[in-house]
Amino acid sequence: MAEATGAKRQALHTPARVLIVIDQPLLAEVVKLALNHGVFIPRVAPDVSQATESLRTWQPHMAIVDMDISRGGLLGELGETVPGANRTPIVALTRRGDLRTTLAAFDWGVDDLLTVPFPPEELLARTLAVMRRTYRATISFTPTIRLGELEIDILNRRVRAGESELHLTPLEQNLLYLLAANAGRLLTRDEILDSLWGVDYVADSNVVDRHVRNLRAKLQNDSRRPRYIATVPGRGYRFIPTDTGEGPTLPTS
Repeated sequence: MAEATGAKRQALHTPARVLIVIDQPLLAEVVKLALNHGVFIPRVAPDVSQATESLRTWQPHMAIVDMDISRGGLLGELGETVPGANRTPIVALTRRGDLRTTLAAFDWGVDDLLTVPFPPEELLARTLAVMRRTYRATISFTPTIRLGELEIDILNRRVRAGESELHLTPLEQNLLYLLAANAGRLLTRDEILDSLWGVDYVADSNVVDRHVRNLRAKLQNDSRRPRYIATVPGRGYRFIPTDTGEGPTLPTS
């Protein structure tokens, strides 16, 4: 998009402000945790009204937008709320991977598109790339973050639990991020299934339990005396913060 006469792109001063327009708390928290590997200030807007207000008053450097709640209206409004400024770069999320949706997203001006569910490292990589292209500046990247007693290396899919170093499969890493991002919150089996496999996935009845069991084994987590992942009988699972004083610190505005 051509710049208007005298218009200047908003300067990038880290930590960069990222507006997350997502109405599903589980997904929003995963996005926030993934962004913690960079130098960002995230703000969640669960609906279009709050997103529009944040665009006007907060002036984010970037937006991560769920197309299923915004469609073209908000996407078209991004960047037009600040007179004289360039458009806000957008990473859009969609649950429809068809060509029609992809073409519509780029017609609305998005810079990149991800299909839900997605690996956290994929979202992080695309976010960093869009920021670099837009502002000609590199956002700092920290491969390893600390969650209580756990150190999670998103780049190498490694987790250090105490003195033990564990190697995770891609699905185990996604599961750990989902649980840890929503620490203290009950996640039902259906919520985990939809978040990691998608709403249209037809799975065995015990697929979630099996993968939780595998992750627990690697974390050396005894289900009878849970240290990281607790079972809520008949309902689902809850991640237990092992040390809330040393969890990831997200910048605030």
